[in-house]
Amino acid sequence: MSFDEADIPGAVRVPVESTRVVAVGEGGGPLVFDWDVGARIKVRDLGGEIVIEANAAGLRTLAGHLLVLAGDGVFDGAHLHLEAGVGLREGSVGLVLERDDEE
Repeated sequence: MSFDEADIPGAVRVPVESTRVVAVGEGGGPLVFDWDVGARIKVRDLGGEIVIEANAAGLRTLAGHLLVLAGDGVFDGAHLHLEAGVGLREGSVGLVLERDDEE
């Protein structure tokens, strides 16, 4: 699947097979989200708890996404949306990873 970030103003869609997405944060530099080759991630809602199922590449990918959001200079509210077919496997519920520095 080919992808051009300019196709969707203000939004970044993440194809499952993509290996890199660059998003520009408010007042900050680019946020670079990388996917390990072969990453498979599925998120399920069991009605009281959320289960994230992933292979090793998927777990490394999620860890990397969290480290990007935890980086110096990343603004409060920076986030990444993942949905079924857009970063997550089909059948997943949506997942938002968001930085929140408020106490």
